[in-house]
Amino acid sequence: MVDADPQTVWDLLTDAPAYPHWNPAVVSLGGRIAVGEKIAMVSVVSPKQTFTLTVDRMDEPREMVWSGGLPLGLYRGVRTFTLAPLDGGRTDFTMAEVFGGPLAPLMNRVVPDMTDSFEQFGDAVVAAVRGAR
Repeated sequence: MVDADPQTVWDLLTDAPAYPHWNPAVVSLGGRIAVGEKIAMVSVVSPKQTFTLTVDRMDEPREMVWSGGLPLGLYRGVRTFTLAPLDGGRTDFTMAEVFGGPLAPLMNRVVPDMTDSFEQFGDAVVAAVRGAR
């Protein structure tokens, strides 16, 4: 739960250049967060690797979907951000990532574990909107 309305959280999540300033899980996020655009993310989990992602869907201020992976759908990760309004101007924020494709069993063994990074990301959203108030 985030102590801010969905639009405030949405504005934070869609400001690519600001990510490294509020999110300790992200080294950099380049590009424009808009449907069909490519963004380049570098994570603290793997700081020498750039993940090229496509912004697949944006339903402001409810849902955003990014995806990336290998050509031909051999391996694909889909990250979904969901924001639901709660009483008192708060937001239920969730983020999930699903990996799939024929090479998923092999790739899942070599892709870094993102569990801690995801927790940091969620905590950073909460802290960033708290600090903006």
